[in-house]
Order: sequence, then structure tokens, then C-alpha cells
Amino acid sequence: MSEPTDFTAILAHWASKQAEAIAITFGASNWTWAELAVRVRRNAAAQRSAGLVPGDRIAVLDLNHPSCLELTLACAQVGTANAVVNFRLAPPEIVYVINDAKARLLFVGPEFAGIVETLRDQLPSVEQVIRIGGADDEYEAWLAAQEPDTKAYHAAPGDCFVQLYTSGTTGFPKGAMLTHRGMLAHSRNVSASQDFGPDSRVQIAMPLFHVGGTSYSLIAINSGARAYIMRLPDPAAALAMLETEKITHTFFVPALMAMMNQVPGAADRDYSALKAVSYGASPMPLPVMRASLKLFPGVMQQVYGMTEQCGVVSLLDPADHVDPAAAHRLVSAGKAISGVEIEIRDPATGQPVAIGEAGEIWVRSEQIMGGYWGKPEATAATITPDGWLRSGDGGHMDGEGYIYVTDRIKDMIISGGENIYPAEIERVMAEHPLLQDVAVIGVPDERWGEVPKAVVVAVPGATVDTEQLLAWCRERLASFKCPKTVDVVTELPRNPTGKILKKDLRKPYWAGRERQVV
Repeated sequence: MSEPTDFTAILAHWASKQAEAIAITFGASNWTWAELAVRVRRNAAAQRSAGLVPGDRIAVLDLNHPSCLELTLACAQVGTANAVVNFRLAPPEIVYVINDAKARLLFVGPEFAGIVETLRDQLPSVEQVIRIGGADDEYEAWLAAQEPDTKAYHAAPGDCFVQLYTSGTTGFPKGAMLTHRGMLAHSRNVSASQDFGPDSRVQIAMPLFHVGGTSYSLIAINSGARAYIMRLPDPAAALAMLETEKITHTFFVPALMAMMNQVPGAADRDYSALKAVSYGASPMPLPVMRASLKLFPGVMQQVYGMTEQCGVVSLLDPADHVDPAAAHRLVSAGKAISGVEIEIRDPATGQPVAIGEAGEIWVRSEQIMGGYWGKPEATAATITPDGWLRSGDGGHMDGEGYIYVTDRIKDMIISGGENIYPAEIERVMAEHPLLQDVAVIGVPDERWGEVPKAVVVAVPGATVDTEQLLAWCRERLASFKCPKTVDVVTELPRNPTGKILKKDLRKPYWAGRERQVV
């Protein structure tokens, strides 16, 4: 196979080379590579029939389903892009993402059809809503009405075909435009370290709105591997699948692994087919790490990455997990993977710092996003003219190239693998009529790593009911973003220029810990 430049060529290659091999398994259903190619080509025809042109966006709001991957691959063929919506978002956040993407078609799973009906008049760009699955499925008829279209848009390497939303420092999510070049580079770079190939059996347990779902699926597509898509990341079902389907590769977040270790009989199953159990998106608590190493000996690989780099940028390999002479590396994020450069820079000057000195983690690779959709200023603040991406994570690098993530320059909270920006929560809470001031910080949590906590000041003379305040948040924010606790204080600590000193607020909760993230 000559070096491909887009995913349309990759799909065509595997549909020709191994037409009858199974490409996707979802529950009791299987799609061969030939069948997948036909479905994607019908999908492309349907998009064109609906009047979509290169540069347009569609959106998917659903739990994991093969249609989302089909739509992404069809977008690659048409020149459009799939904006996959985080199904955990609250209704106002869902409206924002769909409108920000200017999605012309909206594909909705049965669990969300009712929500979309109530929001329909708030989605001016959406021309058609198509239901996926369930008793009212419209997607299959939408496909069947078209003949397969083999015409491929001549995509440039930098063209976006999937758009994943990250939480925003300004209080609103940003659409990271992920390109053919970026996703192909990510697939190659990760495959080089994890031995993916046509014989691989890849479990897709993470949501497709996350790079741990979509990017991992595209690694499988790129490799000609068989992908097993789970509707939801259920710990017992995931463990059962590892054994019964002889899964070779999978990716989990630490919060899911913590639950897996509690599943009765988990240690009695046969996981001998596994080659790589990747984990990441948030740091792994050491007790969960030790239990997981017993459950999956010799195959655990920590990965560190970000949506803006299509996923993984560094890896801590299995040998580093069990080397007694290097136990300290278990709290590192490993070394840069093939094709990726990582440096620690002074966040103020942008200059490299000395080995062992703290700074901001900068990353450069072909995996880099095309920018934030419709937000050139945010893009310019994140990507330097010479191609370095400022991660916003604070850390240091040792003399052997191991990276240690110690803090967040961007004031981000990672809870159970989900990125949460306090600005999003503060924006909502600031609208409450009884609040004069608010700050949100991350505090340690044994299950989720860390969770949001709000520290608020009431308007003079008012009394704040914290339970009512939390209910206010739940109506307007995804549940995982809502503060778990609220403290009412008389004032917030500020520096002479008026900036809230969040480090002072966080300090009591993180006392005695080596790093300020879990």
C-alpha cells in the first residue's frame, strides 16, 4: 500500500485487500470491510444528496454506535466534518456545541431524541434531524435510499474531517479540527509502539466524542484491525469482552479501571490475548495502579495526550511499570512516542528550561490539530508559528526524557478522564442572583481523581442554600462538571491586581501530596 494521505484511501485499501474479514463488531452485529465500504459510500451519497459541500459540518449526539464512525469516514470522502457531541453535556451546552459547529444535519440516538425535540427551535443551522437506532430508526432508510458513491473529495492533508470539542478556558467549549494528516500521523505513531495490525482485535470502550474513542477507532481502521465497539464503558461487560473476544488492544481511563478491579471474578478471567492495555486521560492513583498491574500483568501502558494532538503524545511502557529500580516512574507520563517532540518551556518567555526544572509542556508533531473552529485568536494563543502546541500542563522532564505532569497552567480539572475548566462552571454560577463572587477549584477524590469544588461569596444580606445552588448548576451543566461541594466564605483571596489566588484555595486540600494533580 502506497503511503495514504486520507482515510478514504485507507478504507478502500482494506475493502479490497480483505473484503470478507470483519471490520466492526457491535453487539451481535458484524460488518465486513466490503460492507463497511458500501455503507460509507451510501452515507457519502446521502450527504451530497442533502446538499452538503466540503467544509460543512454534521453533528452526532448518541452513545457509541458504528454509525458515528461511518459518518466520520463518509465526511472524509465528502470533505465535510463530523462534530461529535459529548452526550454527557447539559441541554444548554448541547445547543452551544451544535450551533458553534453550524451543523446542517444532526444524527440522534434514541436516548437523546426527546431532548433534541425540546431544543429543536434553538438549532437554526440544523436542516434535518435523523434518528439512529431504536424503534424510530431513520438512519438505515437514509442510507438505503442512496446508491454507493465512489467519488472521493480530493482532501488536502490539512483538511478537517472530525471535530471534537474541548472544554474552554473562556467558559465555552472549542472545536478542535482534527485533520487527515493529524489522524494518520497519530495512527502511525501509536501503532509503532503498540504492534497494531490486521490480526488485532481492538476494543473501543471509550466514548466516540473523546479522542480515546474516535482516535482509537481510527487506529484500528488504519491498521485493518477488527474494532469491537461498546455502547457504553461498562466495567463488567468490558472485562467479559476482553476474554470472550480475545481482545489484543484496549484503552481505559483510570476511573473505569478502578471499577473493573471491583468486579467479582475479574481476576479469574483469561486475558492472555492482550498485547496492550493503554490507560490515560487522567493520572492513575497508585492503589488502582497496583491492582491493575496484577489484573493485566506485562501489558499496561500509560499514555498522555490531548485532543489538540489527536490523542497520545507520550507513553510509559510495560517494562517501566515493573522495574523496581525505577518505581518513581509510575507517576511519570513516560517518554515522547515516535514522531513527537516534547520540550519543557518557560510559560512566560517560551524559552526551554533546564532538565528537571518546572515549566509548561510543549508538543510538536504532525498530529497537531488544524486549529480551533472559528476561533483564530484561541488557535494563535495555543499554536506557535513554528508548530509547537502549548499544552497548558505544567511539568518537568528528567535526564532520560521521562515527562512528569505536576500542575495545570490552564487551571483545568480532570475528573474521571473528563477535562473540566472552572471558567465554564464559574460562568454559570455567576448568574445566580444570590452570589457576589465565585471560584471553582479541583480537590482530590478517591474515585474520580479530582472533582470540582465551588467557593462562593453571597451578596450582602443573602443566605445561600448550597443544595439549591447545586440544583441550579445541575440544570445548566453536565453532571460531571457540577461542583460536588460548595463552601460559603466572606471573601476570596486576591492578589494586588484583583486576581483570585486559586493556589491558596487549593493548597489545604492538596497538602502533603507530591503533585497538584491526582
